[in-house]
Amino acid sequence: MLMKTTRTCPFLTAITFISLSLNGCLVSPVEKSGGIGSVTVTNSNPSAIINAAQGVFPNYGYTPSTSHFPTSVSFDKEADRFARVMWGSYGDPQTIRVKVQIIPIPGGNDYRLIPKLYTISNLGEAGFESKRPLAGLWNSEFAPLLKQVSSEASGAGTH
Repeated sequence: MLMKTTRTCPFLTAITFISLSLNGCLVSPVEKSGGIGSVTVTNSNPSAIINAAQGVFPNYGYTPSTSHFPTSVSFDKEADRFARVMWGSYGDPQTIRVKVQIIPIPGGNDYRLIPKLYTISNLGEAGFESKRPLAGLWNSEFAPLLKQVSSEASGAGTH
């Protein structure tokens, strides 16, 4: 008796794998979202979170940048030599910007802090400033800072 063998289509296998991978991402609860470097602030409010961030980030050489109350706050720092080599060009000053997104977690007074990192060329030069997002792995360096922010802002309540 002959057995018939079947081949699976690599395209269908890839589509199935991608859809199963994305399905897990699309149903992640907010309190576990944000990727590397994200933290949760319990029983707090955006004002307390922003005030705590404005107290923590300057200790690491960052200056306050743009703020979009109540959804985010940003901080800038002159890029070090490594960043200038990686993302700059000759004579083109680089600035590192971390944008902290403040995402409310439904059902309480908890918030998720998600760092987004950018390199800025020609900061403040109208028409010449450019912003380049950096991959999520770079966000991991902000976990310790955001844990400090969380520690200071947790328990502040709704006011």
